Amino acid sequence: MKIEEVRSKTDSELRFDLGNLKKELFDLRFRSTTETSTDPSRVKVVRRSIARVNTVLHERHIGVRGQETR
Repeated sequence: MKIEEVRSKTDSELRFDLGNLKKELFDLRFRSTTETSTDPSRVKVVRRSIARVNTVLHERHIGVRGQETR
């Protein structure tokens, strides 16, 4: 997920995406211990997406940046 895409979403959309990303990360970690054919680079992508969403939510909470127009 690109940062422009994250910033264009509303807070409720970001929280929904954050929940989905955390669930996906849990599933990827679980599958990596039980199977050997998982894509290890996907874990890195999901972790960075979670960090981007958390950063934008935090910026909006403290007032550094508001929601940008679509």
